[in-house]
Amino acid sequence: MIRPCLAAFAAFFLITSTSGAHDTSGGSASKVTLVYQHELPNVPGKSMKGVLVEYGPGGFSDAHTHPDSAFIYATVLEGSVLSQVNDGPVEEYKAGESFSEYPGDQHGVSKNGSDTKPAKLLAVFVVDTTQTELTYPIKK
Repeated sequence: MIRPCLAAFAAFFLITSTSGAHDTSGGSASKVTLVYQHELPNVPGKSMKGVLVEYGPGGFSDAHTHPDSAFIYATVLEGSVLSQVNDGPVEEYKAGESFSEYPGDQHGVSKNGSDTKPAKLLAVFVVDTTQTELTYPIKK
């Protein structure tokens, strides 16, 4: 039951909300676009924000973290994505697979699992409504 709901949720984001999207860039051959945002009426001060991350072949995002208030649920929509959260192992997620990030987590690896095909993922944030920046680089 959860997977069909999540697939419908992801499709809703991609079909209905590209207007008002903005583009930020980071890493190599990556595009990050805010595709949805809505305040949660039953959770005062919190919003849901959907971010589409598109990686070209071999593309990646620089190591980063997110706001302290952010809980993130990410689903791979196309291709495969390699991800490492905190000091955990690098995991490969294929289209239809998901992972979570908790407040305070560090995302050390986020990259396309292929050097020849593109990859896309949808990251859904539950975050403070006042939060406008969703990603911060990790200083090396």
